[in-house]
Amino acid sequence: MTDSARPTTVVVADDHPLWLGALERDLAEAGLEVVATAADGPSTVRRTRATQPDVLVLDLNLPGMRGDEVCRALGDLETRVLILSASGEQLDVLAAIKAGATGYLVKSASSQEIVEAVAATARGEAVFTPGLAGLVLGEFRRMAAGDTGQEAAQAPAGRPIPELTDRETEVLRLVATGMSYKEIAAELVLSHRTVQNHVQNTLGKLHLHNRVELVRFALARGLEDGPTGRD
Repeated sequence: MTDSARPTTVVVADDHPLWLGALERDLAEAGLEVVATAADGPSTVRRTRATQPDVLVLDLNLPGMRGDEVCRALGDLETRVLILSASGEQLDVLAAIKAGATGYLVKSASSQEIVEAVAATARGEAVFTPGLAGLVLGEFRRMAAGDTGQEAAQAPAGRPIPELTDRETEVLRLVATGMSYKEIAAELVLSHRTVQNHVQNTLGKLHLHNRVELVRFALARGLEDGPTGRD
């Protein structure tokens, strides 16, 4: 995601001006580049799409759209989402992670902890307030077990996913291995934009909302272990 030759780029979304300003200063002083801020859900979606930062630091309770709705609206981007919320409630945490957030911190975290969490999120690490990681892991294990059984029962013979072209299936298989869009583009000798378009088309065809759901779907079909196909 990030390039060592440039600073990590960040969008910060929160509807409390004093908190937003303080967080923006803390991130900038740590060498992170805040490319945009937003105070409501719709503007968060617009500004994140316009800047495509490495990390979106997102409050859950934004006017206009909840944080989980923002996550779903941005699910086709490579931007990683770190939720920073006053709530540590189980339902809020699971809703955010299911919607595609990478990590979740409560606002009682120190400035240093928040800065370190943003940097870790940019590296692809899942960061959680202590006590929340076990909750999330347990829920995803339960979901994965249920999905595997359901998808295995529904999986047709022949091409794994009839709705998709061979190229879309190939891209999906590489997404399931954890490769970034840039890495997939290099592997398949495609442009970054072409890979993004294939992922967006696949999300639409499969009625999924974000990359997290896409990976779970691919893993349930066993696509990460199969041979690649060609157009």
